[in-house]
Amino acid sequence: MDRKPRQGAPSTAGRHLPTVRQLRYFTALEDELHFGRAAAACHVSQPAFSVAIRDFERLLGVRLVERGNRRVTITPAGSEIATQARLCLRDLESLVDLARERGQPLTGPLRLGVIPTIAPFLLPSVLPAVRRRYPALQLYIREGLTATLLGELADGRLDLVLLALPYDMQHAEVMPLFRDRFLLAAHADTQLVDPAHFTPGQLAPGSLLLLEEGHCLREHALAACRLRNRGAIGPFAASSMHTLLEMVAGDLGVTFVPELAVGSGLLQHTAIRTWPLREGSAREVALVWRQHSARSEEFRALGAIIRSARRPPGRAARGSRRA
Repeated sequence: MDRKPRQGAPSTAGRHLPTVRQLRYFTALEDELHFGRAAAACHVSQPAFSVAIRDFERLLGVRLVERGNRRVTITPAGSEIATQARLCLRDLESLVDLARERGQPLTGPLRLGVIPTIAPFLLPSVLPAVRRRYPALQLYIREGLTATLLGELADGRLDLVLLALPYDMQHAEVMPLFRDRFLLAAHADTQLVDPAHFTPGQLAPGSLLLLEEGHCLREHALAACRLRNRGAIGPFAASSMHTLLEMVAGDLGVTFVPELAVGSGLLQHTAIRTWPLREGSAREVALVWRQHSARSEEFRALGAIIRSARRPPGRAARGSRRA
């Protein structure tokens, strides 16, 4: 007996729908804007990739790509379709995640975004514990700035993000993991501040070195230390924690560093010393994923592993030298 479509539900009978492969290929092309690189990312030959994109255009009846000699341009219609394709892929992955949750938790691929002021300091102590507890988990790490990672989380390119709070987010579940204190870092013989009796108000103009705009650590440090005199911020900014500390080691200024970085050994064999700041000078490290994810319980289990496996904070005794 013929079964009639449910009332109110759109019927797909007689309609040709895109394949998952076509959706993946086209989103890869929008990412790379280059047929060769996109084909390589999808582990397929370029001729086969190009044919798949042309078939996708014919199926939809719209031009998605403008092909030039050296560059690829996505048309306005193509950009809209790429956004929708990502949402479709995300929903399909949620379907698979839901089925996986009924079986073995935390198995298969998992895409984790981590900000650069956390990744090198936390992951070395956490990843071995995660591998021991979940040997079938295939963890892919993507390092980037907070805004970029949250955008990739929203459109399904990442499953969850390890970041620092506070940060304004929408449509996300947040699992706070631990507080990461800020410390004053300066050259052992600096005359720029009196580290033993330091207050933010004593900073001389241009003496505070920070990461460049876009790194949330910059604003977290300023907020946590309640710096009101923005004239104390130096005219030069670093693009990485390593560069920032090289500048401090050269006594070009002082900075605020998270305790995670101190405990990592980054300051070993330098002339930098660290001093505790007042109570409350801290950021909060957290795990974030999309609201209503089918894998929420799995992510909470992963968060518990991260929380318990992290290296104990470095002992930054007042005036102690990291050697």
